[in-house]
Amino acid sequence: MKKHSARVAPLPSHSVSELNSPVPDGASRSSVIQCKPGGNCPSRHRGMTRQLSPLSVAEDSAAPILELQNRSPSGICRHSRVERQSRSGEEGTQTHTESSSQEAEGQTRCQSCTSTFLKLIWRFLIILSVSSSWVGTTQFVKITFETFDCPFFMTWFSTNWNIMIFPIYYSGHLATAQEKQSPIKKFRECSRIFGEDGLTLKLFLKRTAPFSILWTLTNYLYLLALKKLTATDVSALFCCNKAFVFLLSWIVLKDRFMGARIVAAIMAITGIVMMAYADGFQGDSIIGVAYAVGSASTSALYKVLFKMFLGSANFGEAAHFVSTLGFFNFIFISITPIILYFTKVEYWYPFSAVPWGYLCGVAGLWLAFNILVNVGVVLTYPILISIGTVLSVPGNAAVDLLKHKMIFSVVRLGATIIICMGFLLMLLPEEWDEITLRFINSLKEKKSEDHSEDITESSVHTRSRSRANGTVSIPLA
Repeated sequence: MKKHSARVAPLPSHSVSELNSPVPDGASRSSVIQCKPGGNCPSRHRGMTRQLSPLSVAEDSAAPILELQNRSPSGICRHSRVERQSRSGEEGTQTHTESSSQEAEGQTRCQSCTSTFLKLIWRFLIILSVSSSWVGTTQFVKITFETFDCPFFMTWFSTNWNIMIFPIYYSGHLATAQEKQSPIKKFRECSRIFGEDGLTLKLFLKRTAPFSILWTLTNYLYLLALKKLTATDVSALFCCNKAFVFLLSWIVLKDRFMGARIVAAIMAITGIVMMAYADGFQGDSIIGVAYAVGSASTSALYKVLFKMFLGSANFGEAAHFVSTLGFFNFIFISITPIILYFTKVEYWYPFSAVPWGYLCGVAGLWLAFNILVNVGVVLTYPILISIGTVLSVPGNAAVDLLKHKMIFSVVRLGATIIICMGFLLMLLPEEWDEITLRFINSLKEKKSEDHSEDITESSVHTRSRSRANGTVSIPLA
């Protein structure tokens, strides 16, 4: 008996039609192929054959999808396909990728906004701490003078507290540093501010003595001015030290000439003259102004000499240097308050009558101010420390007005405003003119871009309205 091989006749293109039959939930859409009556369906075997779908291989080796090929009496075969599943899978993957990227961008923006907000809070706290500590020091001195009139002893006692600055710095080093150093090693490392050989006895006397004298004079003259003037006037006059620093740096250090800072210096001098003129150049007013201007001058000389001989210093070196000044003050300047005591220039009796609470308050606030100045310069911008210093003027004015019921004359108020404006003008950077020109040019470019965008939007709006009215603009060839 001969075996007849079944040859599959090629199907004409018009004999294949896809039927859009309803599909049960969870299944793919079936395409139905209609064969000729009496012909064979395009399958090698009858019954059921199992084929592995490529989609199931791409996904995590799931069970193979069955493709059913049934031969029905009517000659209709149903093939299940996975095209819709593959398309839906690709679309789902793309949507998931886009959503994850959007979530990542949102998290990045949120983190950047949070960090910016925290930085702003940190800088605001630094400014507020510097201003409040200086206002507190000034007001505590005024209160202490009511029962204890010994300004040099107060200066000497407060300067001795500077010895604690380096131990406080080393405590912070132990709390934050990953590689901790011994106290001696850290002390020697910070001693490099005096030179490569560190702190020697010769350098201790040579470098520390002039700075210690200037430090003591600055504070002592400041306290003498507080005996003659209000806290607002003294703090405003002390802000002139910024102008004196510029003038000395321009003359001694040959720094860059700046017209804006010259104007600020002139404003500071004008404010000083107006402050002295407030009471007619006589009495305690002119003496107090002289004391305050002398304090600002010695402070400026201290800063210029520090920059000339010691240069710039980090927080550790600055802490070491200020602690060294306190140590020098305790050893060599302690003889001065003793002499003043026995000569009865600054005499107190009995010993128990000394207001140690107020003295410790003044010394503690002064120490906090010195630490904040050194820490703030390292951790944030120096301009913020200067802003904190100048904000002590309105702070003292508020205290004098509310607590002491001070009445400010027009001349004194104008002098204070002029000095503060000159101080703020002194804070301009050296390239302020170039920065200003760049900023103005960027604003002009931005305005031109906005103007071009407005023109484009107006043209698009005009076209849309013309289309809505039934007119279509035809572009020219």
